[in-house]
Amino acid sequence: MKNLFLIFFLFGLTVPIFSQIIELDEVIIHPVKYKYLFAVVDEDSDANVKKLEVEVSNFDVTKQEYYSDEYDGYNVSFYIPEGYAVAVYDKDGNILKTIERYKNVKLPISVSRALVKRFPRWKVEKDIYTVNFNQKKWDAKKIYKLKLTNGEKTIRVKSDEKGNFL
Repeated sequence: MKNLFLIFFLFGLTVPIFSQIIELDEVIIHPVKYKYLFAVVDEDSDANVKKLEVEVSNFDVTKQEYYSDEYDGYNVSFYIPEGYAVAVYDKDGNILKTIERYKNVKLPISVSRALVKRFPRWKVEKDIYTVNFNQKKWDAKKIYKLKLTNGEKTIRVKSDEKGNFL
């Protein structure tokens, strides 16, 4: 019995010595145009708008059949039923600027709360959401143009993405 115990003990010590070491291939992560995404995508943005903005950031102009490094920039248009985005890419595929316009999208919570607070009993009839991104500033100007109705009365207001009225 002692011999059996000793054999199992020695076997238990020697098995880890022969265990295999597995080496994994190196993983290379290429950054997406993350500065554009951080500037334009909000948590509570409309889902279709988010998808289009991710598509704009993932688009690689250098892999297109019409690409030629002779040209300094490319204008590329993206469309969804709610609106469109026009992006300007440089010859390396970086986003220089975008102009985006969407109709009747879901409003962010901050804008909705500001509307309820300032314009109670008013209904949003139409909205237009515009985004202007500029690579030099690494910032996006986001504006909601809203048409509000209350019975027969109609007013138009502008707001930024934080709910501040302009």
